Amino acid sequence: MVTLFPTDPPVAEPISHTTDPASFESIRIIGHTAGSKAIENLAMNQATEFDEMTLFRDMARRAFEQEIAPFFEDWEAQHLVPRALWNTLGDAGLLCPDVAEEYGGAGTSAHVTLAMIEELAYLGFGGIATGYGIHSNIVAPYLSRHGTSEQKNQWLPKMVTGECVGALAMTEPGAGSDVQGIRTHAVKDGNEWVLNGSKIFITNGIHADLVIVAAITDPGKGAKGTSLFLVDAHSPGFEKSKKLEKIGQHTSDTALLFFTDVRLPAEALLGEENKGFAILMDELPRERLGIAAQAVAASEGALDITVSYVQERQAFGQTIGQFQNTRFKLAEVKTEIALNRAFYQQCADKYARGELTTDEAAMLKLASCEMQCRVANDCLQLFGGYGYTTEYPISRFYTDARIQTIYGGSSEIMRELVARSILGRA
Repeated sequence: MVTLFPTDPPVAEPISHTTDPASFESIRIIGHTAGSKAIENLAMNQATEFDEMTLFRDMARRAFEQEIAPFFEDWEAQHLVPRALWNTLGDAGLLCPDVAEEYGGAGTSAHVTLAMIEELAYLGFGGIATGYGIHSNIVAPYLSRHGTSEQKNQWLPKMVTGECVGALAMTEPGAGSDVQGIRTHAVKDGNEWVLNGSKIFITNGIHADLVIVAAITDPGKGAKGTSLFLVDAHSPGFEKSKKLEKIGQHTSDTALLFFTDVRLPAEALLGEENKGFAILMDELPRERLGIAAQAVAASEGALDITVSYVQERQAFGQTIGQFQNTRFKLAEVKTEIALNRAFYQQCADKYARGELTTDEAAMLKLASCEMQCRVANDCLQLFGGYGYTTEYPISRFYTDARIQTIYGGSSEIMRELVARSILGRA
């Protein structure tokens, strides 16, 4: 078994039920040998029993409990995961599983990548789930779907092994959900581009080695003058701020990025010049699908630890799980989760078939993330005062959930997108 940091004493019990330790080598075999065709076929075939996917999930969860949970409290306190975690996940074959085999991945469907996000979120590792999602569910697909063979060969194998950590830089101090307000710009200088500007709230910003940067390349044309660039984070003129402090998802490192005359080769352009906005729009459904995976699984995790708690906690001579209010509230929570999981699975299957629409992805993100916040709030309430202490993991489910209705497009933007699909633009 690979042990992350043998000199560090365990400081936290696994958040979920403990199972027998699993070696990362076992997961690597499942992810690469069984994953390539068997898992893809199983994930795509609703009539199959999902035996391979179930095995993959079980082994991955046990590995996370063994290799992340004992150190997670320390990482939360430090507001940062060790850079070595990415290498460990890569060695295990857990990063970017749906990257093609020719670039080092397992060549699975996107279902497997989403399953990894779910397992991390279920265990209460919300910050790690977010960072993993950016790396494996956003940056890698951008490259796989829009990169040249040279770009894929340069970056994807390193992303699979964890040698390279990926980040996506769209948001700016004056441009959040309105990506058309981007001010970062790139100007041609001979066979190179010169990049200037800044980005904010960039997940994986501290550890990033590769950042996909959205920049204006044709001023005055707004979205139609936006391009994407593959920026090596070690380039001269590229600077990272200290990590931004947040109220939740502490293990998801978040940073400001600054570009001062960063010179980029012509081959750093991802896709066509001035077509960056189209790529962003094309990839948003998958990004929102990943956020929904996190929302649903985290809600399931919050419910499970709450059920355990209310069956043990005594008040007025009985467990609080015997009170009608508790029983009815948990019944509502379970029902909400089940409805959102059904919609999420439907959307995941549609994405695998290339049928997921922008408005469906918006509906999914809106419904699942708003549900996640309600579930976290209702479950925390049943813990009473203990739920407000960081000693109890339900508090982390609560604080980690809050950002879900903001990043990847706020709930307000999701409502507008859905409304447009019904009534057109106002």
